[in-house]
This record gives sequence, C-alpha cells and structure tokens, in this order.
Amino acid sequence: MTTAMMLPVLEKMDNAGFEAIDLMGGPQFDSCVRYLKENPWERLRRVRQKVTRTKIQGIMRSKSMLTFDVQPDDINYLWLECLAKNGIRRVRTMEPMLDVDTIVDISRKIRELGMESVMAPIFAQSPVHTDEFYAKRTQEVLDRVAIDVVMIKDPGGLLTPDRIRTLVPALRKVVDGKAKLELHSHCITGLAPLVYIEGIKLGVTQIQTSIAPLANGLAQPATQTMVRNLRSLGYEINLDLGLVDKVGEHFGRVAANEGLPVGEPMEYDEFHYQHQIPGGMMSNMKSQMKEAGLMDRFPEVLEEAARVRQELGWPIMVTPFSQMVGVQAVLNVVLGERYKTVPDEVKKYVLGYYGKIHAPVDASVLDRIVANGSQKIALKPQPLPPALPGLRKKYPNMHDEERMLRYLFKGSQVDDMLAAGAMKTEYYFDKPIVRLLQELAKRRHPGRIYIEKGAMRLELGRAH
Repeated sequence: MTTAMMLPVLEKMDNAGFEAIDLMGGPQFDSCVRYLKENPWERLRRVRQKVTRTKIQGIMRSKSMLTFDVQPDDINYLWLECLAKNGIRRVRTMEPMLDVDTIVDISRKIRELGMESVMAPIFAQSPVHTDEFYAKRTQEVLDRVAIDVVMIKDPGGLLTPDRIRTLVPALRKVVDGKAKLELHSHCITGLAPLVYIEGIKLGVTQIQTSIAPLANGLAQPATQTMVRNLRSLGYEINLDLGLVDKVGEHFGRVAANEGLPVGEPMEYDEFHYQHQIPGGMMSNMKSQMKEAGLMDRFPEVLEEAARVRQELGWPIMVTPFSQMVGVQAVLNVVLGERYKTVPDEVKKYVLGYYGKIHAPVDASVLDRIVANGSQKIALKPQPLPPALPGLRKKYPNMHDEERMLRYLFKGSQVDDMLAAGAMKTEYYFDKPIVRLLQELAKRRHPGRIYIEKGAMRLELGRAH
C-alpha cells in the first residue's frame, strides 16, 4: 500500500476512536524501500501530521528489526530513537525466543524515550508452550520493568476458544494491576472472531482488528463485525462505525482500482495446527514453489515443516523462525536428503545465536546441521561489538534516519529509492475508459482498435 492510498482516510481513522493505529515495523520499511521506492521515514512523518489524537504504533522484532541476524545494541537503540523522533508513541516488542533479558532491555529503552511499551508474547502450539510457560515468562518481565500492555500475539491464528479460556486467566493472574491485556490473532483457521469474544468475556480489554475489506482471510477479524457483535452482547465500544465504514469504502475502491484481492472468511483447517506456518509466509511459499514448478509437492513440504519444527525444539512459528523451518523443509524435500544443505540461519539457531532454545534439538539432527552447515559459523556465539561509531564515520554528513536505512538495506536499494524522486501524495481513481486506453497504449503494434460507448465512438487503425 502506498502512502498516497492511506492519506485520504487518516483523519477519519484518527477521529474514529481507536486506541492505536499499527503502522510501521521492519516489513513495512522493507516494502517502502525495496518495492514502493518511498522513504519510510517520510511516510511516518506524513501520517503523524494527519493523526494527532491516536497513538501510532511501531514494531520492534527482538534485536533483529529487519534482517534475520541479531543486531548490536547501539543499532537497536538508534532504531527506537528514530521511531520516537518521527512520531511513534507505542512500540510492540516481539521476541520470538521470549528471552526475558532482551524484552526487559528493549522495553526499558522504549519507556525512557517516552513511548508506550507493549510486550507481545507470541503464542504457539507445542508440548513446551503451555499456559504456565507464558505466565512464568510474563511474570519475570513484569518483575523487572514497567510494561503498559501485554499483548497475546497469535500470528498463526492458532488460538482456539478452548485454549483462550485457560490462557487468559493464567496471564491475568500476573498482569492484572500492572498492565492492560490485549489480544491479536489472525483469521487463518476462521476461529479468531470467536477467540476474541471469549477473551473479552475473560477480561481482555483491547483487541487488534483490521478494517474490512482488509480484514479476514489471513488478516485480523473485521473491525465492523467485531464491534457489532460485541455491542449485541452488551459491551460498550467507543468507536464511530460510520467513520470506520467510510474508511472501508475507500480501501474497497482502492482494491478494485488496483486489481487487489479483498479479505474473505476462511474455512477451518485442522492441518494448519501441524505445520503452523503463518499466513504471509504461506502465500510466499506457494508463489515461489509455483514459479519453480514444484507446486505438486507443496503438501509434502507442509508435512516436512511440521517434522522439522519438532526436531528443532519447537520454535515459535514467527519471523525469522518460521522462514527457517519452511526453507529447511523445502530443501529436505527437493534435495531428497534431509539436512543435506543447511541455511546459515538454521545452524545459528541451533547453536544459540538467537537465544536459548525452548526445548532440546534432536541429537542426530543437531549433528547433521553442525556438520553440513557453514564451517565459518563459530560453534559459540560471540558478543557483537558496537556498530554505530563505524556507521557514523562511514556516513559523516547524513541524518541518523538515512544511516539506519543504509545499514539495513545493502547495495543500491536506498539510492534507488531516493532516485525515484518525491513521494506521491495524491491518489487518483482511474475511470475504466482511462485504464482501458492506458492498457491499449502499452501494446506495441495493434492492428485495429474499435471502442464504442453511447454516443462516443473511437476507431484507430494501422495504415497498410
């Protein structure tokens, strides 16, 4: 989504009554720089100009931000400082390993910068990830640092009404009186709307939704439907649905204008609980395997992903670990020999580069990964030296925002973005006739074009 698509409805979103608007994290920066050629910092500033009442939320993914590799602390701190300077007022910390020291460190820095801190324990289904596991890790964090919101994050849409009935009470015992309790899930299995309602009945006070038609499918439940359902159940929701509907109408027109799909309710899929691959990654895997002519083996890859995850000690299926499991599964299936080729990230994971693993890695698999993975990777992780002094020396006459982009995006990507020129801030809805003519103009040697509508008639022919 370009910034120009957002700007026309931001004031309506700001006045609708939302607690926060989720806007910018690593994936959004990636989309802006690599695909849209828009400066993500400028996007943030332009949104902030129109959103003056509602908190804008950013995302901090552990100590990785954008890449899969862990970054030095001074780089992570500069990232947070740049977010704060550019209008972010609420930061969600996603720590896939649920490493308490990392969460405490980042959360403390967020609070020092005057932003609201959101701890987001990521939900997973496994023998390891019990209610007691989540309650214990959350308690350890709250004992060491002030947190504003604890958000149950379920990117894989794995929560069920039964599980939420035990998880919420377990977390409330450690959260009540110290932080708000929030719920974030996706509609991948079709259960998220029911999970939200059950969670609210048990004491969840905030939920994350998407505005239809950008809701459902692989996204969050629809704001409009959730509000109507909750009001029917007697809950008071201070949200202006009239404004929300207008926002939805705008994005519906954008989708139609751009030929983009809209969210639709998903059917329940029990197999999803075995591989637990998140929605966005699922779409990417299907696209890549189709391009490679391997779509017929996709079910086999999903089964292998479930097996790999168990062997790796039940990592939570969220970036970067979901990608690690998925890529290793593809390699195992396509090459015909399991763990014959091992990505660097998988070897780093089993060696503890990303933090302490929640359960032991299968011993025989560990041996194969260590033997077949890159021998350049040290068997024991070493502390990362500060990177900011060298970055500022390399780019002496540059703002920190651009320095961060050049640190995160290699090669000519930042230069290509800057070369694209000023950000477009006006969005135009093409009329069908205009779009037709634009498409026809792309054809190199049309023989004859004949268009008729009402009293208008247009005929173009090539001279022979």
